[in-house]
Amino acid sequence: MNEELKNILLKVRELYTKYGIKSITMDDVAGELGISKKTLYQYITDKDDLVGKFTDNEIAMRQDEICKCFRENFNAIEELFEISIYMNKVMKDQNPATEHDLKKYYPHHYYRTVKIRRERIFNYILMNLKKGIEEGLYRTELNGEIIAKLYLSRLENIHLNDLFTVEEFTSAKLFSELLVYHVRGIATEKGIIVLENKIKEMETTNNK
Repeated sequence: MNEELKNILLKVRELYTKYGIKSITMDDVAGELGISKKTLYQYITDKDDLVGKFTDNEIAMRQDEICKCFRENFNAIEELFEISIYMNKVMKDQNPATEHDLKKYYPHHYYRTVKIRRERIFNYILMNLKKGIEEGLYRTELNGEIIAKLYLSRLENIHLNDLFTVEEFTSAKLFSELLVYHVRGIATEKGIIVLENKIKEMETTNNK
């Protein structure tokens, strides 16, 4: 991706995060960037193309951030905490209107994004389970595919379920409880010790 298109998508991200997608026109984007629409159309075909490139860029950015958790020297449980912290940040920064507009007015881009997100989360959990078993932190008899689907289902239902307020499902506490619930169900005695130590470490950090 060239620098000009990167700059366009960064500005579009700011606008969509603040105002949602529907209300932002190509004129708005060009005006915010200080360029003509003719220049903008050198990189973008139309608004549908802009929304598509925006969603592709969001997918790539999140993939890169989550991959950092796997590149660092974390054990499987620490890895989950890092991913959880990042996902909580994503939820807090996200404007609900953006996802609403994407689903309502650009469903082909929305469902493509959902499909990719599901596949990646499912694969992240499988990778984490394998790592945790190898480290002796998770039980060996686990059915990885079922566990990964259960975790994915919980994540999606929290987001879509009206039992939780916006404040609740974007809170660090909810993500932490979901993670602890997940780990306690799959951990060995060694894993439980690592989990409890991690919880104490985070509580100490948060109380400073």
